[in-house]
Amino acid sequence: MLQLRERPAPRPGPGEVLVDVRVAGVNFFDTAIRRQALAEVPGAEGVGVVAETGEGVHGFAPGDRVAWLTINNLGSYAEQIVLPASGVVPVPDAVDDETAAALLVQGLTAHHFATVSHPVRAGDVALVHAAAGGVGMMLTQIIKARGGTVIGLVSRPEKAEHATDAGADHVLVSTGDAFVEPVRELTDGEGVHVVFDGAGATTFAASLQVLRTHGTMVFYGPLIGDVPTIAMNDIPRSTRLTYPVTEDHVRTPEELAARTAELFALVEKGELIVRIGGRYPLAEAARAHADIESRTTTGKLLLIP
Repeated sequence: MLQLRERPAPRPGPGEVLVDVRVAGVNFFDTAIRRQALAEVPGAEGVGVVAETGEGVHGFAPGDRVAWLTINNLGSYAEQIVLPASGVVPVPDAVDDETAAALLVQGLTAHHFATVSHPVRAGDVALVHAAAGGVGMMLTQIIKARGGTVIGLVSRPEKAEHATDAGADHVLVSTGDAFVEPVRELTDGEGVHVVFDGAGATTFAASLQVLRTHGTMVFYGPLIGDVPTIAMNDIPRSTRLTYPVTEDHVRTPEELAARTAELFALVEKGELIVRIGGRYPLAEAARAHADIESRTTTGKLLLIP
């Protein structure tokens, strides 16, 4: 379904910038966009250079290097993209194109989870599903930077090393609900302060079981698997359940600028290292989707126009 096609060169309107795309990020939810035909051109993030500015644009000029997040408009799988100037942010010289492109969706998602959905404090124990994936590896590093302990779950033994490299204190190879008893043992029966679960309905009930009193379940898996149907009585007493959405973390241009600046600062300090799992020419976007859907990839996949 993904085919490279020629289209007329876009032009920026008032308040917009035309950007030459250098790197576009590939995310698992892009595959849902493709399957459900929700956009003609997928791609919610990227890095590039401003080629032209529209009327009324201030703060950006041709030649500026910028990054963007366009969950609603998409369109980053392209050589050029027109974006609202309010939706782009400058990229520091110390942060390279690939790192910046890999940070926007997954980095802001992980930042949202660990600073707002459950503000991780020193001493917190967190269970991170898919700890060798793009969000999981960034989330692990942010939790560690905030003084937390991470139990990482991976689906295959060969992924354990990547979770460990990201800083996970314990790594469990588990599918389904097999992690419940090992997590209880690691926490002396107390359970974890927070679970970050993006695996959908297959692990939802088990994740609730490993929460300690007043623990938080951060659920973010509706595009990955079936959404669980639950009754209030299914939720353990004195626990919290939240369903965070990244765009709520960056509702305004000011929030977007502030959150991305925090991420870039973590990169510059060496506290957040982005692992690139694969690079593909733009024409091979279909192969990138096949690879990410196979669940065999680790780290961030990128398209290079």
